[in-house]
Amino acid sequence: MDDDREPPWLVVGHLNKPHGTKGEFFVWPLTDREETIFAEGSELLVSDLKGEVPDERFPPLKVEGVRPFRTGRLLRFEGVGSRNQADLLRNRYLLIPFAEAEPLEEGDVFYHQLLGMAVVTVDGTEVGKVSEVYELDPADMLEVRGAERSLLVPFTKQIVTSVDPEERRIVIDPPEGLLDL
Repeated sequence: MDDDREPPWLVVGHLNKPHGTKGEFFVWPLTDREETIFAEGSELLVSDLKGEVPDERFPPLKVEGVRPFRTGRLLRFEGVGSRNQADLLRNRYLLIPFAEAEPLEEGDVFYHQLLGMAVVTVDGTEVGKVSEVYELDPADMLEVRGAERSLLVPFTKQIVTSVDPEERRIVIDPPEGLLDL
């Protein structure tokens, strides 16, 4: 895959809100590599308000402590010792340089790589292109825009038979009626 398609930054978490009075933060993980991304000693960058690039007003945050909490993690960062300091980070995203991301396992893709991929059925019928990926329960969904309409396709092994990042193509085997919704 062309490296020029890769973003310079990878979003790995969302700084939801301060937790308590000592600067601890509730973080929604946006990675499946939580154990290494949020490990003590790791450095994370605070995004700008759009969540696209690091905000130069904030130095890198070094993880000082981490513990699981509900559906996320509670993180404590060096130099952030009060709720007032933590409030400055509220609703920001945490980033790492894409070049420093752990390599993917064989057959895995980053969701951003799916955007713009052509979607076809196993018999070769063109469905459209991926315009968005939604992380939902019980299954993540691909929004596929065709010439006349958009539809949601579950991103599951039962429906998605192959993903080829090099060819920028996803092959699906939709159950009867899915493409008629």
